[in-house]
Amino acid sequence: MSTCRVLYASTFLPVVLLIGIFAHAADSAAPRITTPIDESALVQLTGNTHPLAIPRFDQGPVPDNLPMTHLYVVLRRSQEQETSLEQLIATLHNPGSANYRQWLSADQLGQQFGPAPQDISTIARWLSLHGLQINTIYKAGLTIDVSGTVAQVQDAFHTEIHYYRVNGELHIANASDPEIPAALAPVVVGVSSLNDFMPKPVSNKLPGFTFPCTGCPDGFNNTIQYDEGPGDFATIYNVNPLYGGTHPITGRGQTVVVLEPTDIQPADVATFRSAFGLRSYSGTFAQIHPGPGCADPGKNGDEVEAAIDAEWAGAVAPDADVELASCASTSTNFGGFIAAQNLLDEKTPPPIMSLSYLGCETALGPSGNAYINSLWQQADAEGVSVFVSSGDGSAAGCDDFDFAQYATDGIAVNGLGSTIHNFSAGGTDYADTVDGENSTYWKSANSASRESAKSYVPEMTWNDSCAGSVLYLFYGYTSGLSFCNSPTGEGFLNIVGGSGGPSFVYDKPYWQAEILGIPIDGKRDLPDVSLFASNGFWNHAVVFCMSDANEGGVACDYNDPIDIFSNSAGGTSFSAPQFASIQALINQRAGAPQGNPAPGYYALAAVEYGTPRHPNASALEACNANRGRMIASSCFFHDVTRGNNDVPCYGTNDCYLPNGESYGVLSTSDIRLQIAYPAHQGWDFATGLGSPNVTNVVKNWP
Repeated sequence: MSTCRVLYASTFLPVVLLIGIFAHAADSAAPRITTPIDESALVQLTGNTHPLAIPRFDQGPVPDNLPMTHLYVVLRRSQEQETSLEQLIATLHNPGSANYRQWLSADQLGQQFGPAPQDISTIARWLSLHGLQINTIYKAGLTIDVSGTVAQVQDAFHTEIHYYRVNGELHIANASDPEIPAALAPVVVGVSSLNDFMPKPVSNKLPGFTFPCTGCPDGFNNTIQYDEGPGDFATIYNVNPLYGGTHPITGRGQTVVVLEPTDIQPADVATFRSAFGLRSYSGTFAQIHPGPGCADPGKNGDEVEAAIDAEWAGAVAPDADVELASCASTSTNFGGFIAAQNLLDEKTPPPIMSLSYLGCETALGPSGNAYINSLWQQADAEGVSVFVSSGDGSAAGCDDFDFAQYATDGIAVNGLGSTIHNFSAGGTDYADTVDGENSTYWKSANSASRESAKSYVPEMTWNDSCAGSVLYLFYGYTSGLSFCNSPTGEGFLNIVGGSGGPSFVYDKPYWQAEILGIPIDGKRDLPDVSLFASNGFWNHAVVFCMSDANEGGVACDYNDPIDIFSNSAGGTSFSAPQFASIQALINQRAGAPQGNPAPGYYALAAVEYGTPRHPNASALEACNANRGRMIASSCFFHDVTRGNNDVPCYGTNDCYLPNGESYGVLSTSDIRLQIAYPAHQGWDFATGLGSPNVTNVVKNWP
């Protein structure tokens, strides 16, 4: 049975009562709305029209009476407040500070760093005057939940809401950038979203696969001994030593929350745990719908994603409890955000949260990016570790990896996970198949718990496209450009692979500087660390269970090759909950929540990799992922140096496309080929810091 966590006695409250609830906040903040609101003196909130809301897709206005529920109006702190909060968060992660891990509550965030109560009251009254219902003013003071009709939204924000048909699907979106009275601009950022182009799940199956697969590199047969299950993961990434001894580290006492817009069948989690030898552990599973404004979504088309998240969030830390926090998405708001926002307002927020969805920074716009930043910033300040998938579109984070044969939107990253307050989980592939070494790393048959991995397996970048260097070398070509324009290469026109690149929104955090490989670009660079995430391209995929036939599921009989194939996939969807599960091990050993784990990972990387001026040559050699089973046992990270996350492209956006070629490849230069991006020693855009040796990371956590 699902449970509901309620923050207030009622979801819908009068403005006066809500202001009263929040009146204690930000007592020291000076009001920044200092002039009367004049509806004729407007400012445009530029950049907040979705890139697909364009005339050629426009189907005309939506009805005025169409409901638009649980819109998030996003506020901002003063620059002084923002600077002070970021400085405080840095001290929360500094062992030498008196503030070290003295996490804040949502109430404290609002009291110390929220807008002035008078400003919030003014904004709420302005919204109400336009007929919008104030549902909730969240405690940190940066989010106001409102509902209304299209007519009321258009009246308040001076933009029309239209229908748009894109790829055969009908969407709604604002047709122009919103406008607000200039008097409100010092505090109001905008609305987090006025469209229903929702975040996209990043679980991934190779398009066109049949069973058995024909025409795949080296003959993909998807036998279960080459698929990754929990036991294989524990062997490959060296988790098993933590499970033994007198004080086993198994995640006991920890809770991992996965954020979803759908429910799943709990029986699928039970089947998965039973099939892979996890049933003897104490970890439990529950589905919750944290209020306010959170409706039970039931089961829908995102169920595969949610099943993957729920199963793998407890697979690495099998004694940890897993909660699937799901809320129904509204006409313009993503259910996963509603769940996260409500959980972070609880007196005791969950210590670990995972999100496996994608939304590129450009499409989110300034208001959407500001909302995501404030959400994960609040989590970090409260000691909550947030893991977000980097994406499955290689270096082309704004193109649709499910449909695109080539990139047209240039280099981009997942804006749901590009802030400096979350961990970005990337993806790799195993290199044993391309090297003809399956038998070196995998037993010929599974154990009783369906484990067959023998040791660490050498890793390379995950890249299914013709621009991938491992693939074009396999076929005897010298560049992705030549291979993509060959008859054979055209069969691999896609952009599927582990995502990474520079953020165009956020500056480089202090903890990401001075690490070997990190570019001096002034930007937050993604991903942070990676795990295997391939979708079967080189014989390997990850196993899960989703048997709901109503949503395309298949029975989870792991003795049946067809069922195995149907319940195998890839994607950084797996990486985020797997890293969240690793965090449960870290938290258990540390005895406390850790907040954003990225600073901890980079502190370990500084030891292993060194700096650009002082690289650690011996460790770089010993910890190179190409060493496979001969890799040093002392490594914190397996340094992935083989492959790239480049993809074919067309057009002028970051695309090197010489005359006479049908397709180009992503490049950081338009006058000569500078591949975006190759793997190399230390950190790189393809895999971040590489992949972890989990026992060494946990036992040496800073």
